[in-house]
Amino acid sequence: MSNMQLDTLRRIVQEVNAAVSLHESLDIMVNQISVAMDVDVCSIYLLDERNQRYVLMATKGLNPESVGSVSLQVGEGLVGLVGQREEIVNLDNAAQHERYAYFPETGEEIYNSFLGVPVMYRRKVMGVLVVQNVESQDFSEAAESFLVTLCAQLSGVIAHAHAVGNIDVFRKPSNISNYKTFQGVSGAGGVALGRAIILYPAADLSSVPEREAESIPDELKLLDHAVANVRNEIQSLDEKMQDSLMSEERALFSVFLRMLDENALPAEIKELIRDGNWAQGAVKKVIDKHIALFAQMEDDYLRERVSDLKDLGRRILASLQEADAGHRELSSDSILIGDEISTAALVELPMDKIAAIVTSEGAANSHMVIVARALGIPTVVGVTELPINTIDDVEMIVDAYQGRVFVNPPRRLRQRYKEIQKEEEQIAKDLKQYETKETITPDGVPVRLFVNTGLMIDVVRGVQRGAKGVGLYRSEIPFMLRDRFPGEEEQRAIYRQQLSHFANKPVTMRTLDIGADKDLPYFSIDEENSALGWRGLRFTLDHPEIFSAQIRAMLKASIGLNNLHILLPMVTSVSEVEEVLYLLERDWVAVQEEEQVKINKPKIGIMVEVPSVLLQIDEFAPLVDFFSVGSNDLIQYLLAVDRNNPHVSSVYSHFHPAILRALCRLVKECHKYEKPISICGEMAGDPLSAILLMAMGFNTLSMSSSNILRVRKAICHVPMSDAQELLDHVLQLNNPLLIKSWLEYYFKNHGLADMVKTNRLVSV
Repeated sequence: MSNMQLDTLRRIVQEVNAAVSLHESLDIMVNQISVAMDVDVCSIYLLDERNQRYVLMATKGLNPESVGSVSLQVGEGLVGLVGQREEIVNLDNAAQHERYAYFPETGEEIYNSFLGVPVMYRRKVMGVLVVQNVESQDFSEAAESFLVTLCAQLSGVIAHAHAVGNIDVFRKPSNISNYKTFQGVSGAGGVALGRAIILYPAADLSSVPEREAESIPDELKLLDHAVANVRNEIQSLDEKMQDSLMSEERALFSVFLRMLDENALPAEIKELIRDGNWAQGAVKKVIDKHIALFAQMEDDYLRERVSDLKDLGRRILASLQEADAGHRELSSDSILIGDEISTAALVELPMDKIAAIVTSEGAANSHMVIVARALGIPTVVGVTELPINTIDDVEMIVDAYQGRVFVNPPRRLRQRYKEIQKEEEQIAKDLKQYETKETITPDGVPVRLFVNTGLMIDVVRGVQRGAKGVGLYRSEIPFMLRDRFPGEEEQRAIYRQQLSHFANKPVTMRTLDIGADKDLPYFSIDEENSALGWRGLRFTLDHPEIFSAQIRAMLKASIGLNNLHILLPMVTSVSEVEEVLYLLERDWVAVQEEEQVKINKPKIGIMVEVPSVLLQIDEFAPLVDFFSVGSNDLIQYLLAVDRNNPHVSSVYSHFHPAILRALCRLVKECHKYEKPISICGEMAGDPLSAILLMAMGFNTLSMSSSNILRVRKAICHVPMSDAQELLDHVLQLNNPLLIKSWLEYYFKNHGLADMVKTNRLVSV
């Protein structure tokens, strides 16, 4: 594609994105394409799923009166052929094709050549874009490429319009007060009814929600104060840089000050505030409007000023947020909403006030979701079409079993979900009896259940629910909750708490595992592919001072308790373990000399997360005392699927036959070398997969405290002989959905229907 075509594409995309409605976007698209490609006709047909018809929604060249009135059945005409095949149709004489359908009201009989391109969004046909010419000739490959690229952009605009509900594409306009349903990915199970509270990052214009002003005079005062602060800030910057920059280079400061003149941007913002907008929302709207105007300009210099305008907007916004925190007090039915919510942001909030969490980004096994799961907070992630900025304080239902979010739900739906909540409460009461029961199968096989911890609430609940030890302590949690690396003594005190609560029981502490979806606020690792990057042991071996401080703190915390096990994350090669063993030996000797006390050397284990480890158990076995499967990462690496990407969440499954077969072989290998093998990923906390893991021969299953009682109940009801038969059967199946269905069928027929989430789903 030539530079000229790329410039044209960029301009069209910018104009389409700047449009205030879908209909305006479609009109811009057809007009711009007809000019850019020099074609006689450009039309867009959108699929009306309710009536199963393609409706002509915009055209340049055909009779404008046919827009909205001409439609074709799915499969009818050349448009239907494009949608049916889900591929390009390029003809030099359309009228001669057997699927040609003639509509006199369009006036298209004079056009011979036809190029139709499907508008696809996530494997789903949204519509068809058509260009036509009077002249009979095939369109070029370059023309096809140009339209395919534009259609990819258009698909997102259409999907967003459908989802947001500000417009019903085929009918009269509506607004978000109407009932809407959004689909995401289930993170932590449960249901919640409540009101949306938007958790947006500071000084991020794109995340500012729409909200009415509670007091217009107060909002005007806030704006005046913020603008005055920013003026002073820019004047100070100008003075500071007098000796460092030439006057031409400092001209931007003068431009900023002119834009902050009372008759410039502040006047526009105040006008919106007087119309009822809160100050932060008014700033966003005005800045967005000017950015859209700048972005459409042909002049490169003016287009480049967009970043300067954004900077000015962020400065005003930051000052407003400093004066007004922007977050209302949480109530007991608060549903946290955000593009992305970090673990640190979550745990800083009052846990008892969070009814549910919904994010537009992220996936089912992100670190935040794992923490939410441990806290028992229903969570749905990857709700990509959720109109976050328009649903502040809106009534919602979160069904985290189905991954569904209902905005402004009708009364009948609210009533049904209240009934489900009561059922959930009853199930929780029934599970209480399993707090004091031993985890033994009906045919007498004991199974050890451990708890995964990070926060103290995990420890308390783990002890209460009868966990026999800690299978995974996520030591990165205290690192995430600070604005700096915690010192050795700080760490020792934290680790001592964990070890003390499980005195006489093993506590497996994973060394610092940051990177990928576990960022520290003061040490962000910015990588294009963080899942395969500088994370886990790779990071700590590059920072032996951080690693040694942590190991020394763990050793000191274990004095007199002797229940410390150390687990190494993200191990890839034998040489890494050899290096760690050297450092451990050095620190173990040094701490004993310092403290003048004998410390039992902790058992050392490695996480089986990277597929290379699966093939080197015989070489790792002589070096370590135990192995622990981190199923979340092992699954993503074996299946080549980013576990934090909602677009491929359907591919990520712990019931995938390759995962089950790999784990079976791993257990046999570990037992051959007489090494204990545990599993501490989320797979262990699912009663369905836990039964299979038990049958494979895992020595320990470690899970979130919220799942211990459910897994214990399942084990107490499923004989080991049945579990082994189930395992033998599912290992012959080749489809994750079939495997899961087979297990659900067994559970439902053996008194464990309440362990199968699907039995409580609501169809809407």
